[in-house]
Amino acid sequence: MMNKLTGLVENETVILLHGLAKTDYCMRKIAASLEKAGYQVINCRYASFKLPIEMIADNTIHEALALVKKHNTIHFVTHSMGGILVRLYLQNKKVSHLGRVVMLGPPNKGSRLIDILQKVLTHPDIKSTSGMQLSTTANSLPNRLGKATFELGIIAGKRTVNPILSLLLEGENDGKVSVESTKLEGMKAHLVMPVTHPFMMRNNRVIAQVQYFLANGLFA
Repeated sequence: MMNKLTGLVENETVILLHGLAKTDYCMRKIAASLEKAGYQVINCRYASFKLPIEMIADNTIHEALALVKKHNTIHFVTHSMGGILVRLYLQNKKVSHLGRVVMLGPPNKGSRLIDILQKVLTHPDIKSTSGMQLSTTANSLPNRLGKATFELGIIAGKRTVNPILSLLLEGENDGKVSVESTKLEGMKAHLVMPVTHPFMMRNNRVIAQVQYFLANGLFA
């Protein structure tokens, strides 16, 4: 494994998972940076609204793992709901040669914005979508998943592009998820940065911290 950020990585793969209402396009900048460092990069694309998280996680990650070069160490880098996909998959299945995981703005304890939407949106087809599974209630999917049993680093944002939405969240937040909600028992490192939820994965300083954690198991 690469020491700090010197030299090119060999025999390591990073699987990228975007968040709700996003596509693989939003992860292209971080994908290019990781490829330049020498990683094999698999930038996943999935329909984030149409299926429940359980089906998305199983189908998407299974397909990505099938593309990994043989014997490569496998890392994950996720944004928002992508982190919940990884938590669910790793809780139920073993990934050979698992390396490190970096989550950007993950709703590990849910989001109060989803709590509000659940009260406003009553149509059953809407309430069954993946996003509605991310509430802060005790029986929501994120809160039913266990602690991290893998090497995990989390980056949370504390700036917003929507001050009105931020008022609905408790404490520091990135406009969609509170800093407190990103935390997860068992995590190895947690870093708060002055970035917003929709754009953190494109921030150069965030990308540098992602690469540092993948290489060293801590943030710079």
